[in-house]
Amino acid sequence: MPFQSVAPKYVYTPLNHLKDGTVVNLYGIVKFFKPPYVSKGTDYCSVVTLVDPSNVKLTCTLFNGNLDSLPKIYKVGDIVRFHRIKIKEYNGQMQGITGVGFASLTFDGTVGAPVVPRSSSKVYTFMDEEQKTIEELRVWAASNLSISGPAAKLSGVRPMLFFDLTCQLVGKAKVDGSSFLLKVWDGTKCPYPTWKVPVEARDLEGEKVVLHQLRNLTVDVLVYDNHVQLAKSLKIGSFLRIYSIHTKQASAVDEDVSHIEFHLHGGTCYGRGIGVLPESNLDVKELKKFFLILDLESYLQRCQQLPVTVLTDHQDLNNTELKTILNSTAPQQYRIRAKLRTYKPQKLYQSIKLYCSKCNSLQEVPDGDDFDFILQGSAVTAPNPELHNTSWYDSVMWTTQDQKQRKIAIHFVKHDEMLQQPEDTLLMIEGGTLKEVWKLTKRFKCVIPVRSTEDDLELLDPSAPFLLQGNIKYYGCKQCSTPKPIKSLSSIAAEQRPSWEPTEIAQVLGIVPLQYVFIMKFTLVDATGALNVYLFDYENFFQIPASEILTNNSLQQKMQMTMNMLCPPGRKLDDLPWLECFIKSYNVRDAMTHQVYYQIFDTTVAEGVV
Repeated sequence: MPFQSVAPKYVYTPLNHLKDGTVVNLYGIVKFFKPPYVSKGTDYCSVVTLVDPSNVKLTCTLFNGNLDSLPKIYKVGDIVRFHRIKIKEYNGQMQGITGVGFASLTFDGTVGAPVVPRSSSKVYTFMDEEQKTIEELRVWAASNLSISGPAAKLSGVRPMLFFDLTCQLVGKAKVDGSSFLLKVWDGTKCPYPTWKVPVEARDLEGEKVVLHQLRNLTVDVLVYDNHVQLAKSLKIGSFLRIYSIHTKQASAVDEDVSHIEFHLHGGTCYGRGIGVLPESNLDVKELKKFFLILDLESYLQRCQQLPVTVLTDHQDLNNTELKTILNSTAPQQYRIRAKLRTYKPQKLYQSIKLYCSKCNSLQEVPDGDDFDFILQGSAVTAPNPELHNTSWYDSVMWTTQDQKQRKIAIHFVKHDEMLQQPEDTLLMIEGGTLKEVWKLTKRFKCVIPVRSTEDDLELLDPSAPFLLQGNIKYYGCKQCSTPKPIKSLSSIAAEQRPSWEPTEIAQVLGIVPLQYVFIMKFTLVDATGALNVYLFDYENFFQIPASEILTNNSLQQKMQMTMNMLCPPGRKLDDLPWLECFIKSYNVRDAMTHQVYYQIFDTTVAEGVV
């Protein structure tokens, strides 16, 4: 636990008592800072200028190879606590630099804000009396420092301005070797025409639907030089504070109207840089309020009589009333125009199932705990060293340092007797925990959990995934699969360019793969009646892959927004949007009963609905 009742008592040195060559603990208020940037080596560097009630200024230069180990400073006025910082005298001024054991906590400097530390290490102490120190520094700073930064909303920008922007990243793209594009928005609209950086659609990373929806609200920020590497690593959807953006007015050669451009110039003068904000940040919470208001407005605008779905085939079919369909024999195909009154399941993640196309069986997606239990069971049997380092894979084995002293073996599959780049590599792991397996999937293309027999490696329990790729677990059908020895994979490794596609891996291992599908029940209504229709879909209807929805929060939000659009909660039937879709009827018979079912097909949610 970070907060400990028994902890060492630290002594804190005021900034006017610092001496050359000492290592001290101190508190300070951030008067100026440069967000972390990549230094000339491989380390990240951050520069922070601190003040305290002694009215002495201290500039600290902080280095670390791990970005998370540097202080999490978001704005001027934040309060930092540094432990074990080295003090050096330079040109008659004291300076702070990172040394062995350096650690930091950062606090919001706003009077009355919660005293919640942002830590650079997992274990830290923070005593009750230190809360009083934070509150005293906040009060002093409020009276003695001008800490209002040059922040602005996009709605308030003007040409020739340098300002800090709190925003959300919705798209990014490489422009050239020295510049990189970030598409961002903050819930407000820039009052000037804005510059759109020309990039190829295929080079633009981001959710296409979201980029289209926000096309009139996003601005293009071009970042240069030392900021490019950090910009490339930013995740779509993350919240950012971009420091010291420059707005320029310009006009293209073939344009009469001038537009405004947003630049983050190279270098770190004036604190230029990019910081990633957590969702708990107060400014991010304010930003989200704008987004919610915007969502509601766009919902109301779009919930008109235009259909919110698109037909992808069979345009020659005419609309049929639901009453006619209910009174017709199956099987047939129809085109309908109706409203979605209700849908099940309401908890959308429950709509994801696993489907076998060979035996037509459906099953629930196994719980992560089940996989963890299987891995723990397989770790009881130690890897067989005789199966290591074959002609088609290299093996590494080690013993964990914990009490259990587990033996873990990782087998890296070779191609042309050489190891491939991690992003192209398939590996097999024996004895790993769930956490260790997921760590490997972040670095390597494919991971297969295995165990040793006397003669060969084999797949784990049939209930376990036979393959992990990215965040996706691939399962095989227990009834239809006939697992083969792992050495069958050597045939793919021998190919000219092994792609390690899940379907190909499944085939050589004798696995019939299960497909992730959406299974939902829609109750559709028109003026003539109501009809229960099933949605059985992989990725066409929602334009979201069913395989990724369980591990991707932004896709889950997108799906929820889609359903809120198709069936807005709390709205009267007259106010619901129209759906146009194709449905087909089919018979299901057994010895006792005969029923007719209906299923949606060749229909997709309209682009721009969410």
